[in-house]
Amino acid sequence: MTTRFFCLGFSFVCLVVACAGIEGLNLWPVPKSVSHGSQTLYMNKDFGLIFEGSKYTDASGILKDGFSRFLEVVEAGHVIDDNSTHLDHSSLLQGLNVVISSSDDELQFGVDESYKLSIAATGSPRYVHLEAQTVYGALYGLQTLSQLGHFNFTTRMIEVHHIPITIIDEPRFFYRGLLIDTSRHYQSLPMMKNAIDAMAYSKLNVLHWHIVDSQSFPLEIPSYPNLWNGAFSLSERYTMADAAEIVNYAERRGINVLAEIDVPGHALSWGTGYPSLWPSRDCPEPLDVSNEFTFKVIDGILSDFRKVFKFRFVHLGGDEVNTSCWTTTPHVMKWLGGGVAQKVVAAGLRCIVSNQDKWYLDHLDTTWQEFYMNEPLTNITNPMQQKLVIGGEVCMWGEHVDGSDLEQTIWPRAAAAAERLWSPYDNLAKDPKQVTGRLAHFRCLLNQRGIAAAPLAGPGRVAPEEPGSCYKQ
Repeated sequence: MTTRFFCLGFSFVCLVVACAGIEGLNLWPVPKSVSHGSQTLYMNKDFGLIFEGSKYTDASGILKDGFSRFLEVVEAGHVIDDNSTHLDHSSLLQGLNVVISSSDDELQFGVDESYKLSIAATGSPRYVHLEAQTVYGALYGLQTLSQLGHFNFTTRMIEVHHIPITIIDEPRFFYRGLLIDTSRHYQSLPMMKNAIDAMAYSKLNVLHWHIVDSQSFPLEIPSYPNLWNGAFSLSERYTMADAAEIVNYAERRGINVLAEIDVPGHALSWGTGYPSLWPSRDCPEPLDVSNEFTFKVIDGILSDFRKVFKFRFVHLGGDEVNTSCWTTTPHVMKWLGGGVAQKVVAAGLRCIVSNQDKWYLDHLDTTWQEFYMNEPLTNITNPMQQKLVIGGEVCMWGEHVDGSDLEQTIWPRAAAAAERLWSPYDNLAKDPKQVTGRLAHFRCLLNQRGIAAAPLAGPGRVAPEEPGSCYKQ
């Protein structure tokens, strides 16, 4: 595989957080700004959701569903006791008041994901306040709030620390992606949904679904139904209804799905159902570009995609076509190799960075520290050109992962890249040692939420070395 650049009120001490002061809060990714105190409050057992002052009606239930998920992950399966009778009323948080400025809940590239989360020092009754321009910003605010609440095994209640607190936050890049390859090994719908959940926890917002490749064609294409004859088996397939379910599941968590078919190379599996797509049986790929039928099939795939995939972009791959004539031509060689991103933005084109040596998850020798320190704007100093880098993505190529090892190969290294893509550059650690404890805490949080994230010690997909606390591994 090649590196891919896609052109497209109590006495308290206040602390303004950059990178250093966040450790005690254990928030991942680090927000744009935080001020906080040292008081602890408790969530009322009937902690509820209100919309006073909001223009957003939540007719589609996106926020209500997000709030239900918030309660579920904070409670972490524990039984919450109503021990509030012995507590002062002022120490109880009664609910969450969400104020959303936009009534629109269409999810598209560039949607406003900013939010402000605050809990005041005093008040009666006391509420958590969440302000956002869109419901998707509010969902990210809920993700942050979920990391502030913890089950107390003594009181059997959810307690919220560091009160009073104000967090103002927004992403550094619009595009924060994770590629999952379902052609080299099939990934079940539950596994895909788990990955989407973990993306939401990490504030990644684009699932790049590398659906088909040389090895298999698992997706139903109604316009050309024989294409999925190239699937590994009758059960390792996705219907168009399955794809729509993935898109809807992701969308309700603020995540777009970027669908990919890789053309004209990586298309061996297409010819299982339609052999005329092969140049010949002895030379089955890349696709036969002299055949008009090839373009009719591609047009049919894209037409069917438009009915399901709502994201404004579709990815057509384009990598690893037989390029022998390119690599022997000097003037073509000058566009190959490293430093492509700088050349792309210098030409005035937008760019998504996904460099093979740092952000490919199948490279198990690439450590989380390297994922964290990989900077998309390396050697791009012109402010106008920097704006053309719209984000980046980590890639989970599927040759050596299936349902048995997908999650521990992705996490927590993808989360390390997620902070690089979300947090302001000045808030990022200059030495990954500064974030080790906080990332370890987030990795344990993923485990508690049912995501099989691997320990930090060692390269990707390692096992715990010995008995001990999750937070020490």
